[in-house]
Amino acid sequence: MSGKPAPAAVPASSFLGKAGPLVLARLFTAGVTFSIPFVLARILSPEEYGTYFQLFLIATTLYYVLPFGVVQSLYYFVPRAEEKRPWLGQALLYISGAGLVAAGLVWVLLEPVAHHFNNPALLDYRAPLAAYTAFLLGSYPLEISLTSQGRTKHSAIVYLVSDVARTASLVVPCLMGFGLQGMMLAMVGFAFLRYVATWVVVPWGTTGPLARAELWRQQFIYAAPFGLAMALSVPQQYAHLYMVGVVGPALYAVYRVGCNQLPVVDLLYTPTSEVLMVRLGELDKQGRLEEGVVAFREAAGKLAFVFLPFAAFLFAAAPEFISAFYTAEYLGAVPIFRVSVLGVVLAILPMDGVLRARGHTRAILYSNLLKAAVTVPLVWVGVKRFGMMGGIVSWAVAEVVGKSALLVRVPAALSTSERALRIRDVIPWRELGKASLAALAATVGVFLLRAVTVQTWSGLPEGFVWRALPLAVAGVLFATGYVGVLYATGVRPLSLLASLRSRGAK
Repeated sequence: MSGKPAPAAVPASSFLGKAGPLVLARLFTAGVTFSIPFVLARILSPEEYGTYFQLFLIATTLYYVLPFGVVQSLYYFVPRAEEKRPWLGQALLYISGAGLVAAGLVWVLLEPVAHHFNNPALLDYRAPLAAYTAFLLGSYPLEISLTSQGRTKHSAIVYLVSDVARTASLVVPCLMGFGLQGMMLAMVGFAFLRYVATWVVVPWGTTGPLARAELWRQQFIYAAPFGLAMALSVPQQYAHLYMVGVVGPALYAVYRVGCNQLPVVDLLYTPTSEVLMVRLGELDKQGRLEEGVVAFREAAGKLAFVFLPFAAFLFAAAPEFISAFYTAEYLGAVPIFRVSVLGVVLAILPMDGVLRARGHTRAILYSNLLKAAVTVPLVWVGVKRFGMMGGIVSWAVAEVVGKSALLVRVPAALSTSERALRIRDVIPWRELGKASLAALAATVGVFLLRAVTVQTWSGLPEGFVWRALPLAVAGVLFATGYVGVLYATGVRPLSLLASLRSRGAK
């Protein structure tokens, strides 16, 4: 038996509490942005709605591929650096150039993409899409630079202001009758203001040159494997969206409704993963890496209590959800929607954050190579043989394969010379078990409710309030069942929520 004492558990307020401002800011903006797809589904025709999804699919693909890991590398270098300005400046200079590349790619490739999507209307938005993508990409480091410096309150404010402005830019022009063209012009203005703010905020309070050749080399070498992984991951993850796009914009809108989910994953996963990366960097610098596995289990355990019931409720109440928020016109999206909620479950373990924080970016690259190898034949055969359902199922299978490949690398990333970890050591089994039991019990309740009330709900009048009534009743029943089972297993939900939003000392 080793005489070395076990590492003390990291208190909930010690590092997850730092994510509190980010989570609260995103919680508020989630309430604001929550309305975007539902409002647009009612204002735009199915053809325009499908075109909207296709335009932002193109911009989003470039937004996540072209940073090439350089901006994300700030999470690794800035917490360890005495002089932070060169790391921040190099990211700014690189991403501005990447924005120009993105604009050029949009201009050149939009015509063949429009042909593939059977949607020539995309070409009407070539100029605003190119400008929007360039400015948005150039503003990529805005929140990341603040979070990597531990300035989570400032990052939360930026998230808040930016998401509110983005929502207004998307919705207000359509409500005023300017349609999709007005929306795109407003989004160009929004992205431009973000870009200007990025150059003001990111270097603020730092000194020294914006770049150093020797530091840039280190930054690029670190970023390259992760950048290559993203260059594979994003097209792979969106492959089903591009393949299904051949069905035309109206039917494509139905598919995208099925793929769309509430922003709870981004709301909790992203800030938790970001703060976890910073925390692991601090522990490494202080020679306390043995505490890293405790921090990882803590983060994953708390995400499990939120993500598992959320996914279970969306699966059980999918018909009520689609009918209430997208109207009965999009009920054909229900089977697709139920498959897509698997993505929420797979987000419980923040594995990519651990690997990036520990410099194991090649593991992410290898995982995405594997996913790409699996995705290409799956999507091709799935869409050709089974249509839209084949597309979403192929995505789900590839995601499981990729997450499994990451999981096998996490123990090595968190191991120390004194203790070699295994997969079973990093998974919060108790939290997963209790959350799964409670979510399953609540899900059964929702299916039983539908079985006994189907005739009652079918006679309801049209309109959002009436169509939302079945969803509200199902939600109350699910929440009551979930919380009740948690209490029976010894979990106190209010204490859990308090630990998620608590503020920790820096």
